[in-house]
Amino acid sequence: MHTIDCIVSAPGKAILHGEHAVVHGKVALAVSLNLRTFLKLQATSTSEVCINLPNINTFLSWDASALQQLLQDKTTNHRNLKELDSELVGRLRELTGIEEGSTDARNMAVFAFLYMYLSIFAKSKALPSLTVTVWSELPTGAGLGSSAAYCASVAAALLSTQGALSSPLGPDGDTASWSGEELELINQWAFQGERIIHGNPSGVDNAVSTWGGILRYQSGKITPLQRVPTLRILLTNTRVPRSTKTLVAGVKDKINKVLKWLHLTPRPVISITATVTSVALSSLGVQGILLKNEKINK
Repeated sequence: MHTIDCIVSAPGKAILHGEHAVVHGKVALAVSLNLRTFLKLQATSTSEVCINLPNINTFLSWDASALQQLLQDKTTNHRNLKELDSELVGRLRELTGIEEGSTDARNMAVFAFLYMYLSIFAKSKALPSLTVTVWSELPTGAGLGSSAAYCASVAAALLSTQGALSSPLGPDGDTASWSGEELELINQWAFQGERIIHGNPSGVDNAVSTWGGILRYQSGKITPLQRVPTLRILLTNTRVPRSTKTLVAGVKDKINKVLKWLHLTPRPVISITATVTSVALSSLGVQGILLKNEKINK
């Protein structure tokens, strides 16, 4: 396989409305940020697979032929994007020593990379030797989609190297864009990485990192919103890391304990999200938002 060097990047995200409701199949409105994660993939002749994560002081390497052994005699389908390959996950846990339930950012980044690398190149005669370097403007554990931007970047770079994506350069060498089908493929693989990291993510983070802009998202259905003005958002980094996996599990536990919350709370959440979406699309302005919120709260 001829490995092509490439550089890709993906944006972080902010969920404007419906952050926890979206995990339970409700609507969320999310927007991409002008903070990005960058990835550089370089072909090597060392017969090694290396990952360099300078933001978290991590550099690891593996022998490509040793990784190839993890794909031998597998009975599960590594290309099934509807669920994780449990057999491969188990073998990677044995290789890395990363236990189920780990929330360590370094461990999860490495695990997600190895899973996508082995799954995407599983049908290749030999795994490619390469070095992947990832750096980011996004802080980890701050709720800004750093893991999704990471997974989208890894997916795009590996799929490009594997030949599943067309060249993103136009005929004059200018940067163009991938097709909708190619973006959806990137999004699906990024979601697999998010599953490794978070367990049961909604899919909204990787969708925003893949498609950009502002999206209406519900149960996997992505609706890009057009002609939405640029927003200025004040983001505060408390520097207290949080685990999305732990937070989502905590909310789910509260819902299970107080089922009345599940019945009552999503209604205003859905109403607010729907109101903001309609205002963005119809340019009703601030007055329209206030009038509609007054009706919701009655």
